[in-house]
This record gives sequence, structure tokens and C-alpha cells, in this order.
Amino acid sequence: MTAVRQDAWSAEDDLILAEVTLRHIREGSTQLTAFEEVGERIGRTAAACGFRWNSCVRKRYESAIQVAKAQRQKRNYLKKQPHSPGNVSIAGLAEVELDNNVYRSENMTEESLSIDAVIRFLKSWKVSLQDNGRQLRNLEKQLQEKEQELVYLREENERLSNQVSEVQTDYRVVNDDYKALIQIMDRARRLAFLNEEEEEKSKFKMDANGNLERIE
Repeated sequence: MTAVRQDAWSAEDDLILAEVTLRHIREGSTQLTAFEEVGERIGRTAAACGFRWNSCVRKRYESAIQVAKAQRQKRNYLKKQPHSPGNVSIAGLAEVELDNNVYRSENMTEESLSIDAVIRFLKSWKVSLQDNGRQLRNLEKQLQEKEQELVYLREENERLSNQVSEVQTDYRVVNDDYKALIQIMDRARRLAFLNEEEEEKSKFKMDANGNLERIE
């Protein structure tokens, strides 16, 4: 640890002390840890940083402290929630805005910076919600189209199944008719053959000596 400096605190030292302390509050850390970090950066003891914060700097950042505490509570709450694409981290966005904009100018108050950060966050959140809404509507439209396509395919499948059943029925009928026709033709051929044999037998007769003689 470096030696304690006896010179007065500068505006830059106060800004570093406020920035680091507010960041530790937002992140759920302790002020003692923040004072130790500040002391290493500016060459002072953690006790000196703590005394400066409580006696002077803290009063100028009351609103920022409340915002930081709210961000910490929001961060802890969101960590316990299941993550989803539409779940926007309020604490995270607000923290980014504060980190990017707080302490850039000594002439701007912490309160005005915090309000601006909240306004920017709300605008960003609104745009994000609108984008998510459009994506959701597109997904719903695609789902409806797929459902209609599924209904059409089911109807087409039922129609084709009915056609197949009809063709199979016609085939069985034709096949039965064909078999019946073949049987009729076979019986007709056999009958014709028997008639021919009868005709051949009737043209001859046997005489007394056992010989066949043709009948004219």
C-alpha cells in the first residue's frame, strides 16, 4: 500500500471514487471493496476513500445511489428468472447507459445523467419490444400457413386413398368377371368336344359279323 497523500482531493479523484463506488453498488459488491480499488488507483488508503465518500461525495450522488441499488435488485431478480429471447435486462441496459455517460462532464449533474440514461433505456426497450412483436407476428403467420398446408395435404391424401380403394374394387370386379368368363369358355369347349364325339359315333353301326359300317 502506498503512503497516504496529504494534498486535497481533486475533482478527478472524486469522480473516480463516485464511479467505482456506484459500480460496486450496482454489481452487488461492498463499498469497502470499492474503497480499496479506488485507493489503489489514486494512491490513497481505503479508510481515506471511505471518509471522503461518506463526508462529501455521497451527498452529491444520492439519486445515482438509488438508481444503482435498483439496478442491483433488478440484476438479482433477473438472475433467478428463466432466460427468453424477449426478456430484456433492464438493469443491464441501464448499467451500460450509466457506464457510457455518467461522469463525462463535470458540469452535468448525476441526476440529469441518470434520467437521460433511463429515457434512452426505455426507448431502446420499446424498439426491442416492437421488434419482438413483429417477429412473433411473422411466426404466427408462418404457423397459420403451415396449418393450412397441412389441412390441404390431409384432404389430398384422403382423396387419393379413396381413389386407390375404388381402383382396387374395380380390379377385383374385373378379375372375378374374367375368371367367370374363362370358366364359361372352358365349359363351352368341353361341350363342343362331346357333341363332336356323339356325332362321330352316330355315323357308324356294327353289323352281325362285328364289323362297323357307315351309315349313309
